[in-house]
Amino acid sequence: MKNGKASSMMVFKKLMNTIGRYKLLLALSVLLSALSVVMQLYVPILFGDAIDLIIGKGNVKIDNVLRTLIKIAMLIGLAALFTWTMNLINNKISLSTVRDIRASAIRKIQVLPLSYLDSHASGDVIQRVIADTDQLSEGLLLGFNQLFGGAVMIIVTLIFMFSKDTWISVMVVALTPVSFLVAKFIAGRTFNMFKRQTEARGRQTAYINEIVGGEKTVKAFRREQASSEAFAKMNGEVRYYSQRAVFFSSLTNPSTRFVNNIIYALVAMVGALRILFSPGSLSVGALTVLLTYANQYMKPFNDISSVITELQNALACADRVFEIIDAEPQTPDAENELDNVRGKVEISNVSFSYDKTKKLIEGFSLEAEPGTMVAIVGPTGCGKTTLINLLMRFYDVDKGEILVDDAGIITVTRNSLRRSYGMVLQETWLKDGTVRENIAFGKPDASDEEVIAAAKEAHSWEFIRRMPKGLDTIIDDNSLSQGQKQLLCITRVMLLKPPMLILDEATSSIDTRTELMIQSAFNKLMQGRTSFIVAHRLSTIRSADVILVMKDGSIIEQGRHEDLLAQNGFYAGLYNSQFVNPAL
Repeated sequence: MKNGKASSMMVFKKLMNTIGRYKLLLALSVLLSALSVVMQLYVPILFGDAIDLIIGKGNVKIDNVLRTLIKIAMLIGLAALFTWTMNLINNKISLSTVRDIRASAIRKIQVLPLSYLDSHASGDVIQRVIADTDQLSEGLLLGFNQLFGGAVMIIVTLIFMFSKDTWISVMVVALTPVSFLVAKFIAGRTFNMFKRQTEARGRQTAYINEIVGGEKTVKAFRREQASSEAFAKMNGEVRYYSQRAVFFSSLTNPSTRFVNNIIYALVAMVGALRILFSPGSLSVGALTVLLTYANQYMKPFNDISSVITELQNALACADRVFEIIDAEPQTPDAENELDNVRGKVEISNVSFSYDKTKKLIEGFSLEAEPGTMVAIVGPTGCGKTTLINLLMRFYDVDKGEILVDDAGIITVTRNSLRRSYGMVLQETWLKDGTVRENIAFGKPDASDEEVIAAAKEAHSWEFIRRMPKGLDTIIDDNSLSQGQKQLLCITRVMLLKPPMLILDEATSSIDTRTELMIQSAFNKLMQGRTSFIVAHRLSTIRSADVILVMKDGSIIEQGRHEDLLAQNGFYAGLYNSQFVNPAL
């Protein structure tokens, strides 16, 4: 783990770079803060003058006292107005800063390689973008309101104090570093604890997301108790780090207050002794002003120490968000566009593995002419879906190259490459919105006629038209059956009619009768289009132009269905195993 002080300073610098976009608002906030503080601190001088006007026999000047009180009231009113305006500006700066950071995080997620997202739990990423930025917002609000005003308060107070009495002011300044040392000592330990707390909270959020999403599986396998125990352990970690973080941060305020109270007492004692033993060197009114300033001078230190918990928590949360923003993005896009795609795909001596210490695909080669239907079969983990990831450039190959229409896919933009494919996966995904929005996800400007035609081709129109509002029915990922969701995903591709298709177990959740109809629609859609089909049910790919049989990342057999059966090899064993009753 990085040193707490160094880490928090690095995060603070990154945060200030973002805040720097609002320099004018920041300057206005500081100006208003300075004006407000000057007015607040001039009030004690007026009070001191008023006190001196009523001390001594026959020295009471009511008219002057009243004029002084009117000035005091006007200054207090203006100071309140400036403070209110400053707080509005600080709110805008802090909320705008958090908005920018959150937007930067979302934009960065869009360009991060899938390897990053695959290696981080989705719940933890959500925690960083949503909850951690909320914590940062609260910390910034406190920071702006307390730190800026406090810094100005300290500077202006010193100026007024030195104007009243040099020696007492020097004594106060000389003792000030003690408060700094105490706060600095505790702050470094506080940051580390809050960082561990936010990390533990991220793991907890990821686990909750996982368990809630798979609650049926948890109940089916009777893992409720085990899940609760695992959560309790994570909850204990959050509690442990939270308690230690709050404990360390809670030491700051009473420690600095103790030091500051000693300073206040020394000012009172030294001032009183000077009034007694050195008449004329200091008046009672002047001592009253100095005591007020000593208290005002120390108050910012107390205020800052009181919000140190939130500030350290905010920096720890910002650190986690900046980890996403600073993550290495995917390799930049080339400038060339892939247009007028015919559908010729060539895979030349490709090697790839997720974990570079474990081989997955080695020396893979394939050439598919336009309109070719390529089926990919093989046991689980042989690299079928990995090949799809490489074709779509979700991952880049380690060696070799993949070409579409004789153009290397790394030489064209990812958007133009992915626009050339229509993909239906076994895992379905729908966004919260209308049926129409989900179908037209890849073609937002599609007309209702186009959407309905695609739905009819995909055989999803039957259940769509029975919905309360048809295409305008609001759905989410949990409002439809798995089969209906898959039909909508198929409809999404039917609408696009791309030059190439990728079907990864696209009909796995659909009943046999509907599957036959969709297969007929797919056959129509695939005419003249290059298609890559990953299938476990080998009966669905008997009409493929070429079947690739994969094992351990390599093609061990390839050919048409009848030819592979005639070879009586690995494919024949896979195919015939579908019809073998294991009980016999």
